[in-house]
Amino acid sequence: MDRLRAYEVFVAVVAKGSFTRAAETLDTSPANVTRYVNELEAHLATRLLNRSSRRLSLTEAGEALVERARGILDEVAETEAIASSAALSPRGRLRLNAPLSFGMLHLAPLWPRFLARYPEIELDVDLIDRVVDLVGEGYDLAVRISRVGSQALVGRKLAASRNIVCASPDYIARRGAPAVPADLLGHDCVGYSGAATADEWHLVDGSGRPHAVKVPCVMHSNNGDTVRAAALAGLGVIWQPTFLIGDDLRQGRLIPLLPGHRMPDIDVLAVYPSRRHLSAKVRVMVDFLAEAFRGIPPWDRA
Repeated sequence: MDRLRAYEVFVAVVAKGSFTRAAETLDTSPANVTRYVNELEAHLATRLLNRSSRRLSLTEAGEALVERARGILDEVAETEAIASSAALSPRGRLRLNAPLSFGMLHLAPLWPRFLARYPEIELDVDLIDRVVDLVGEGYDLAVRISRVGSQALVGRKLAASRNIVCASPDYIARRGAPAVPADLLGHDCVGYSGAATADEWHLVDGSGRPHAVKVPCVMHSNNGDTVRAAALAGLGVIWQPTFLIGDDLRQGRLIPLLPGHRMPDIDVLAVYPSRRHLSAKVRVMVDFLAEAFRGIPPWDRA
């Protein structure tokens, strides 16, 4: 059995939802398509597809295999292109992971332009608020709002985002505005539980002297949008990055606090596994994102 051809046939059947349509796509006969799928199932000693007169569906084993088979086919295509030409054309499926809020606000508007520029790339975007295992979970690239961390990954800085301590005008009218970090001890705060320092907020003053305050929190959330919504409703003082609250600051819905003090900036990074060949599709995506966020990033403009 030509296993690579069998994978190609199997992936085509899943994509088209039909043996007949897969045969048309591959320019072969339905009998050949059936033979390849049967041989693959026999080789693996498991059923990959549930067949009925009306539809096909993947078994659990089929679901596990189809993603891996797609990756194998993509890697073979890229390897062949490298061998035949010094200029590899960006193509194939690109799996990208990013945090939920950043992905919705700042990446989603970019995808039509990216796909228009690179029509042979199939974009698969997962928005997840956790640090994924790029290699183990099959991602080509991730956008992270953090330091690179693992030395097993390569990172390219795309932009920076400021962290701002702020509250709504309504809250400030009721409770007043803290002038120095220690004043936060007398205020209601909303904590972001996704931060490594939890309820201890770290700031520096104009001379670079650090200030750490264990703030009293009336609420916690691991989601920045929820923290933002609580502040807009007047629940308390928060800190969040400008990529999330930049418009609120510009429109006066949130007011910056603690003049003369600031939190350290955070980086927006593109990270990818260093031990794998950097394919053309990953390279053009990293370059595209770097171009999109070049200079003053959109969340800090005006």
